[in-house]
Amino acid sequence: MVAKRILCPQRLRRVPRQFSWLDQRLVREGRIRGINHHALALYLFLVTVSDADGLSYYSDASLGHYLGFDPLAAEQARAQLCAAGLIAYASPLYQVLSLESAGRREELATRDGCARSRGRSELAAVGEILRQAIGGGR
Repeated sequence: MVAKRILCPQRLRRVPRQFSWLDQRLVREGRIRGINHHALALYLFLVTVSDADGLSYYSDASLGHYLGFDPLAAEQARAQLCAAGLIAYASPLYQVLSLESAGRREELATRDGCARSRGRSELAAVGEILRQAIGGGR
């Protein structure tokens, strides 16, 4: 069994005041704008299966089984969510993060190491996503 540890203590997810299973700020503040359907499906899955601290661990094979992803799609979806500040990932552990303001999110990520918790593969996937977005995809 994998030992769970909180990846970003300053970004523990809390149930929002409004009645909604997902925080409405995802839509109201445009946080899901530009995130592809694989990343959105992964986010919904992680919110659904995570514990009270937002923690869960699923392998890429399990994600493929439940979400119909191939390993590359899972890696790219994870990278998009990390880049958007919606999750932290340190293999094999995911943490769904609280929704902070953009400035506060950057400050916390820098201070508490959330941004540094990403593995090399996530950074490579983010690079590929950015190359595709600006028209330089392979």
